[in-house]
This record gives sequence, C-alpha cells and structure tokens, in this order.
Amino acid sequence: MCGIVGYVGPRPALDVVVEGLRRLEYRGYDSAGVAIIGDAGLQVAKKQGRIENLDKLIATEIAENRLAGSTGIGHTRWATHGPPNDRNAHPHVSADGRIAIVHNGIVENYSELQRQLEADGVELVSDTDSETVAHVVARHLAAHGGSLADATRAVCRRLQGAFTLVLVDAEQPDVVVAARRNSPLVIGVGDGEMFLGSDVAAFIEFTREAVELGQNQVVELHRDGYTVTDFAGAAAAGKPFHIDWDLTAAEKGGYEHFMLKEIDEQPAAVRDTLSGHLEAGHIVLDEQRLDSQELRDIDKVFVVGCGTAYHAGLIGKQAIEHWTRVPVEVEMASEFRYRDPVLDRQTLVVAISQSGETADTLEAVRHAIGQRARVLAICNTNGAQIPRESDAVLYTHAGPEIGVAATKTFMAQVAAVELVGLALAQARGTKYGDEIVREYESLCAMPDAIDAVLAEMDPVRRMSAEIADAKAILFLGRHIGYPVALEGALKLKELAYMHAEGFPAGELKHGPIALIEQGLPVVVVMPSPSGRPVLHQKMLSNVAEIRARGARTIVISEDDDDAARSLAENFVAVPRVPTLLSPFVTTVPLQVLAAGVAKARGFDIDKPRNLAKSVTVE
Repeated sequence: MCGIVGYVGPRPALDVVVEGLRRLEYRGYDSAGVAIIGDAGLQVAKKQGRIENLDKLIATEIAENRLAGSTGIGHTRWATHGPPNDRNAHPHVSADGRIAIVHNGIVENYSELQRQLEADGVELVSDTDSETVAHVVARHLAAHGGSLADATRAVCRRLQGAFTLVLVDAEQPDVVVAARRNSPLVIGVGDGEMFLGSDVAAFIEFTREAVELGQNQVVELHRDGYTVTDFAGAAAAGKPFHIDWDLTAAEKGGYEHFMLKEIDEQPAAVRDTLSGHLEAGHIVLDEQRLDSQELRDIDKVFVVGCGTAYHAGLIGKQAIEHWTRVPVEVEMASEFRYRDPVLDRQTLVVAISQSGETADTLEAVRHAIGQRARVLAICNTNGAQIPRESDAVLYTHAGPEIGVAATKTFMAQVAAVELVGLALAQARGTKYGDEIVREYESLCAMPDAIDAVLAEMDPVRRMSAEIADAKAILFLGRHIGYPVALEGALKLKELAYMHAEGFPAGELKHGPIALIEQGLPVVVVMPSPSGRPVLHQKMLSNVAEIRARGARTIVISEDDDDAARSLAENFVAVPRVPTLLSPFVTTVPLQVLAAGVAKARGFDIDKPRNLAKSVTVE
C-alpha cells in the first residue's frame, strides 16, 4: 500500500525517483507525485491517476526549468484518507513551504493534530491525515530549530498508528529523513549516493546492497552514508542484506503483462522455495529459533493469512493434519485476535504473508506472541517485520511479484506450508525419515508438473474470451480442491470485477444450486479418481446436477478421467500427482482463466482497481 522512494546523491533526483515509482506503482496508483530540492528550492509536482499523468505534468515543469536537483522523494498512492484527486496526492508541503513529506500508513490521532493546527491558524489544503505531519514538523523546526532528523523524532513520539514517513527540508537540501513504525521501508546503499524505498524494487537498478530498518526507527541519509536512531534519539543499527535478484526480474521481459510473466515463473518459484531444505535426510527451515523439543511439544496449529495467503493455509491444513495428526485451524488474520483464540506454549501459529508487513497478519502474530504461542513465518520478503518478530522463518524465494493478484507467491506459499508440515512430522516422529525424503522428493517434482500444465493453456485462453460476458462464474471443489476453487474465484473477482464464488460441491443442494441457470459457467476442480475415488464419484454427481440445469461445465481433472470428460463442455487436463500436491497443477488453469477473462473485458491485469499489492493498514 503506497509506494515510497527517496534519493540523495549526484544524479538528477527526478530521474531516480520517477523510475522508482514506476516499479512501485503496483503498491498504489490513485495518484503520484515528487518533491525535488535544488537551486530553486523545494519544488513539487503531483497528479491524480497513474504515473503517465504525472509524466505529462513533469514534461511541462521541465520545460519551465523546474524540478532540477539531486535530492528528492516520491510517492504513488493507494487512498485511505480522502478521495484520490490532485489535492490529496503526495507529497504534502508545510504552510511555510519548507517541508515536504510522503507517507504510507495511517496517523490515527490526526484529528487531534488537525484541531491544534487549525486553532493556531494553519489552513489545511487536503483531506489527508498525512498533511498534518508536514505542518507539525515545520512548526517544531520553527520553534526549536535543530535538524530535520531531530524534528522527525520529536513528532514521531507524538504520532499514533502505523506509518512510514519520508521528509525533505528546503533548508537542509542534501538530507533525506525517514521514519517507520509497522510499515515497510528499506535503505539502498550506493557509491556516493543513498536510496529509500518501501520495496527494494525502487532502487534495484542502482544497487543490490540494502539495509532493513527496524521498528520505531529514524534514518538520516546523506550522500556518503546514513545514521539510524530510535525515536528517542539513541543510536540504533539496521540489518544489511544483499538482494539476490536483479533488475531483469522486476521487468516484463517481453510479456504483455507482469502477471502473465509471473504465472510462467511459477515452476522456478516453487523450485527455489524448496531448494536446500533437505540436509542429510532432514527438513531444515531458513531461520529457526525453535529447537526439536519445542516443535515436538506442539499440539495445536493455527494458520493465519489474508486473501490468497489464507487459501494457501487451507491447503496446508490438510497436509499438516495428514502428516502429523495435529489439529489445524485456519483463520482470517483480520479476525484472529478479535475472537480471543485459545493459545498456549504448545500452540504453533503459522503466519503467511507475501510482504511480511501485512497489517492484519502482523497484529495476529503479536497477539499470538502475547499469549506465549510459538510463531513461524512464511514470507517472500527478506527481513520484513513479521519474520523479524517470529520464532522461525521459512522464506518463499519467488522473487519480485509486480502483478497485484498473487500467482507465483501463492504457489511458493503452498510449497512452504507443506514443508512446514514435513518439518513438524519429522520433529514429532509421525513419519519415518525415508517417508519424509519421499514426500520432499514428490514436492520437488512439482515444478515439472506445473511446466506441463503451462504448456497446454491455449484452450483455456480461448475459452476465457468465450465466457467473458457471463454475469457470474461459480467454482466448485471438494477436499483439497475446495481452497483451489476459492482461489480461482478470488482471482476472477480481483481481475475481471465479476461476481465469482467458490463453494464446497457437497453444499450445492443446501442453497447454491439455486444460482444455476442456463449458460452459467461453473468451474469444477475434480478430486483424483485414483487418489479419492469416493469423492470423485460424488463430484461426478454434482457435475451431472448442474449440467442438467443448463450450466456450462468447465472441468479440471486428470487427463485419463473419461467420466469427468464426458460431463464437461470444456475439459482441462492436468497431470496426475499426489492428492495433497494437486493444487500445484489445478490452480494454474484458474489463474490463466482469470487473466484471460479480464483481458477480454478490457481491464488492466496488473493493476486491478481499488487494490494494492501489500495492505499495511487495518
């Protein structure tokens, strides 16, 4: 949610900041803006809509010899406070014209700050909570003097909520200051230049050396380095790390859309996530601060996540329970702490988050820690807040995912949560060592199976155009196919803005069958006829029921499933794999279907309306 860029160095700041915003636009595209400090002082350009709109404005500003300078900040917005328009776009500037600020998150006590400012005669020009911070920082500097970093620390001590703030000061032109609390921010370390971004994609073109900022920290950037403190001013240290992917991974590479590229990258994402986690016949995690006895003592597992991560958890539940015989509950992270779940020292909470900064999931983690539960994080972002606060970490090595709708990160999460199941089975002794190895080897065969499915997707793409005018699409599944159906429905809602619902097929006769009408597309994820023969037979009956009522049946099943093929208007064949691993092959057609329908309806596949990649506020 919201992309932030900062730069100080020898280059024209405008070029660095705007290119960084392009790579972060997936985080929000309601508006975009920049603030540059140069010989002409502080100059701002911002515009509602996507970055192309800002480009047009910048062209005019450059023609008028504005926006030149080597210090700058930028922002691409996902609106929270105030509608997406020009006046609510960031950066916001203080009334004296001295301070410019960009902000990600929510300042919860902004109303109180706003009342104080208005009482002192300050006229607010936007509807945002962010603008208040610019005025408060400027007033602190006017009253107390000192550095921009001093003022930022003082103001941060007054702020409530989750935020990343990045500021520049017209009177301190070679400095960028930033602060973070519960919202992502990372430093990029260059040669005689420094960068900031809410994601490393903002500066990957220039450096692959980065530093994680900790919770409640302020960083002051100069050309030749940086200084980190806590909000009280005490010296602190970030955590350096090397980015293990390069600029090409964040570019389209000849694809029309990032999402299409990322669908094709799924075999590599799964392969890289699994790689290196079997050593001498034992499953190992990336960071483990839990010993074998602590894992052995686990008698209850909760999996928490939002959206696609929640669906990955539903798939993982079945694998963990099957392999460990430990009961597993899967919870929407946004509901977890509010229902007062029963947790203790023998409870393991598995938190799944692509960004590692998802606000609801982070708060679920903190609630679990407060109840003395153990926490294991599954995350795609090195050193993010959720893994930092967890007892163990398993990183998904999916690389940067620019498309807002999750594809390769979902597949990597499924691989990771099944690895967690094997690690627990190993610790608890519910599987022999050779069985663990065989299951791991089966997982490692999934990239080839995904490749095989990807090679046969042309019929699905053609079918997508045929059903694009449908008013709704239903998805049915049973057993491990049910969460796959939920994921397929979510993808269609996100991308094509259609009514789409996923149901357990056994529930059809308990209400949803009333939705079936002539020509309604219904996507069916079939259980394996060999792995789940009883469920397969029951599912055939479900398909016959909806076909008899005129539905267009789109059936995903194993290639030799002749019974399902006979009931399908469109049959999508996938290779036979172990039942618990079937989501790796059955999910792919649903991703391709959603992208194809959205494209046929004329929508932007990478940037669906009202959505941002990472949700960092509750």
